[in-house]
Amino acid sequence: MKNLTRAEEEIMHHIWALERCTVANIIEQLKSPKPPHSSISSIVRILEKKGFVGHKAYGRTYEYFPVISKATYSKGNVTSLIKEYFNGSPKQLVSFLVANDETSVDELQHLIKELKKKS
Repeated sequence: MKNLTRAEEEIMHHIWALERCTVANIIEQLKSPKPPHSSISSIVRILEKKGFVGHKAYGRTYEYFPVISKATYSKGNVTSLIKEYFNGSPKQLVSFLVANDETSVDELQHLIKELKKKS
């Protein structure tokens, strides 16, 4: 899966949230100052070239929709993070989160319950 820039990822989050949208719909969701329509349109076209977004044309208006789900993209990013920074070990990632006070005992117990359900 191709990587997204920060700007592409931000726009992609809006597309996932909206599910089906025009460039104008995306711009409505952005904080002020609003970027130009042409800038967002360019990013959406890049997302389409990368295979993240599809479109349906209604005359001159394009309605965009996600082709790759947020869950699929998230899984790819987490897998890459674990490989690149934690030697491919989810255990090292969890240890890092615990050591840096990024997770609680309750959250870890919840994860243990989820793991037990799967086995």
